[in-house]
Amino acid sequence: EVQLVESGGGLVQPGGSLRLSCAASGFTFSSYAMSWVRQAPGKGLEWVSSINSGGGATSYADSVKGRLAISRDNAKNTLYLQMNSLKPEDTAVYYCARGGRVPVITGNSFLGQGTQVTVSS
Repeated sequence: EVQLVESGGGLVQPGGSLRLSCAASGFTFSSYAMSWVRQAPGKGLEWVSSINSGGGATSYADSVKGRLAISRDNAKNTLYLQMNSLKPEDTAVYYCARGGRVPVITGNSFLGQGTQVTVSS
């Protein structure tokens, strides 16, 4: 059974940092590109970032470029998202997704249960 379990969300002040983690199981993690997506209150899913299977290539939405960093540890079957200089508009539920940007934006990706990130003073 494929499982993606996110953790690390919480309440942070504007300008603060968080590190999200996603523990993967039930599939060969090192064979898949992985992504982070988010859903803000009252809005649809938004692709945030993707990383290739080996971890050597990354891509980001313009809204987060320079502030968020995706990485992975294939030995630990874990995906990460380092979030710096957070803004109130980053408030959303963040989901880990199996697959790269195309499967995510076409709705053909498996998602975890999500972790809430709230940026507020």
